[in-house]
Amino acid sequence: MNATAVWSRACKHLKDTLSKDVFDRWIAVIEAKSLQGDELVLRVANNFYQNWLEENYLSLIQDAVTSASEQPLKVSLEVDRSLPSLSHTVAAATAVVTETPAPAAPAPRAIKSSATLNAKYTFEKFIVGPSNSFPHAASMAVAQSPGRAYNPLFLYGGVGLGKTHLMQAIGNHVLQQSKASVCYVTSEALLNEYIDAIQKKGLVQFRKKYRTADVLLIDDIQFLGGKERMQEEFFHTFNALFDNHKQIVLTCDRPASEIPGLEHRLVSRFEWGLVTELELPDVETRIAILRNKQEQLGIKLPDDILNYLAENIRANIRRLEGALIRVVSFSSLTGKPITMESVEYLLRDTLDQEQQQLLTIEEIQKVVSDYYDIRMGDMTSNRRPQAIAFPRQVAMYLSRELTGQSLPAIGQAFAKNHATVLYACKTVNEKVKVDASFRQSLMVLQQRLSRKG
Repeated sequence: MNATAVWSRACKHLKDTLSKDVFDRWIAVIEAKSLQGDELVLRVANNFYQNWLEENYLSLIQDAVTSASEQPLKVSLEVDRSLPSLSHTVAAATAVVTETPAPAAPAPRAIKSSATLNAKYTFEKFIVGPSNSFPHAASMAVAQSPGRAYNPLFLYGGVGLGKTHLMQAIGNHVLQQSKASVCYVTSEALLNEYIDAIQKKGLVQFRKKYRTADVLLIDDIQFLGGKERMQEEFFHTFNALFDNHKQIVLTCDRPASEIPGLEHRLVSRFEWGLVTELELPDVETRIAILRNKQEQLGIKLPDDILNYLAENIRANIRRLEGALIRVVSFSSLTGKPITMESVEYLLRDTLDQEQQQLLTIEEIQKVVSDYYDIRMGDMTSNRRPQAIAFPRQVAMYLSRELTGQSLPAIGQAFAKNHATVLYACKTVNEKVKVDASFRQSLMVLQQRLSRKG
């Protein structure tokens, strides 16, 4: 089978996997160049395509090519400037909100787990700042001594803050430095694979795959919430790995105790090792991230533009990098210089979203105080009557849900410690499940706060 035939079959698989919009914008622009041994070389028209595809879709393309050729093939992308630029396709792509995460690859069935690791996710390419220095150090320790340093390692934080990057950096480091087997999977893919194993009577193979790994990396573990049979299966997998001193690393968008529908025995196991949070990066870290991304793309923007992006896009790193790519692609496609006015126009939707998310803890405290008719000062007092303590817990819960602030930061705003905030969130979560009247009150508060945002 030649390169064109392999790529043609792979495209059929990708067309079924991706939306038509995504396929036409990012996959249809690729052409097959050559098949040399176990390497398929693909070509694209410019550096923008190459960088974007390698950053977001390479693992998906790798899986499709492997499936099409029925053998493991390495995929590489090269720039061939003789190809048509397809500027209409790229111009359409610039209209997309680029912080949207690339679609996850379908659950692998019989491929090497290392194939799903993004080679660009390394410790060297992770920008360290005050918001993530501890998770970074913990991840480095695990990578250097898997199964001995911290087991399990539980990384949590909001969307786009670097959890997946750190997790895959651990896997890449282990693969480079040892002969240990690494298995990386999202919990959603794990669930799909488990269902498939049940239907095809393949549970023995499923268990062998996950219970014999030296390092098991599971992304977005919150999706196991409410999946009772999957939790039972994973409980025994966790025990088998832990008892054999194999490393387990988990990522989540919240602390384990806040995952709805997660069994207590799993919560306790997830907290056995080290639990660490990735917080929102400060402005200096955001500038460093943008400068690093510039180097990767081989471009240079004026410092005032970089500072503007860093100061105005704070929600997550993915959105920040997406904004940079959008600005750069506009300049390269139109040939026009980048000005502050053009940046503001290009990113108007992103900037509007950022403004909507700039809800402060103080604003939440004020709205909740007014609703429950208590003094604003009661939010930070030590008074414990139920008429004060519960509204304070509600305000803590809403701060956790709506601001993206860390537990310690919320605790500080209420003159409490992070454990008090965690307890407040659990209390409110439990009341939501059983009290219809309170659910209605919470909805009213969220509506009032959304208007403030």
